[in-house]
Amino acid sequence: MIVGIDIGGSTTDAVILENGRIHVVTIEANDPIAAAAGALGKLAADFGLKLDDIERVAATGAGARALGGTLFGRPVLKVDEFTAIGIGGTSLARKDQALVVSLGTGTAIVSVRPDKIVHVGGTGIGGGTLLGLAKHMLGVVTIERLEEMAGKGDLRRVDLTVRDIAGGPIGDLPANTTAANFGKVAADATPEDKALAIMNMIVESIGVLAIASARASNQEDIVLTGKLSRLFKFMQDAKHRDFPFGRRFLIPEHADYATAIGAARTAQKE
Repeated sequence: MIVGIDIGGSTTDAVILENGRIHVVTIEANDPIAAAAGALGKLAADFGLKLDDIERVAATGAGARALGGTLFGRPVLKVDEFTAIGIGGTSLARKDQALVVSLGTGTAIVSVRPDKIVHVGGTGIGGGTLLGLAKHMLGVVTIERLEEMAGKGDLRRVDLTVRDIAGGPIGDLPANTTAANFGKVAADATPEDKALAIMNMIVESIGVLAIASARASNQEDIVLTGKLSRLFKFMQDAKHRDFPFGRRFLIPEHADYATAIGAARTAQKE
């Protein structure tokens, strides 16, 4: 049995891969060693495991470098984060190759092929941006509350569209394509409208960058992973955002834990 741990800046995800099943936990801790130890202990407690059942711990993420060679007496394998992102995303999506977009505090983009995993770029726009803007503009500090508000919002009172400028579609751009995020903030725009516009701006910015990266990498499938992948699903389900241009956006089950899963599967291969 192998445990995969993704140690981030504010949250740490841990997974156990056992006979085709995936067990997951998330904890919040700022100290990477305490986070890793807490995640491992929570996995053991939640699923009735003994530490002796665990063969090794595969650690990745920004905090992994702080770990030593063992954790609770179990050997630690440190896995390159981009490798973990790529393997986690493609394995969950059941793809041999794809562009994997890891949506966390910021955003990392990795191109995966059977013989090569390459970090192709990223952006500082991500979950940190979302919560920072929500707190500053709306006094909202959780994604759940932001989603609740956005469900009642109307982008037409905030975003400038192609229709507003040209009166209809331009070339292959539909009339409702955003021409300028927050480019038409009306006097009667509500906090709910602004909540939806914040989410839309982040989804569109990352989505357009992902499409450009997929084109440059000659990838057809774009796999979305990480905690912020829920934002894309929210926008798609609300029918406020559709991604054209011939690329498929996939959000697999357990997308939130893809990087930790990728670390564990890398350890399995080794």
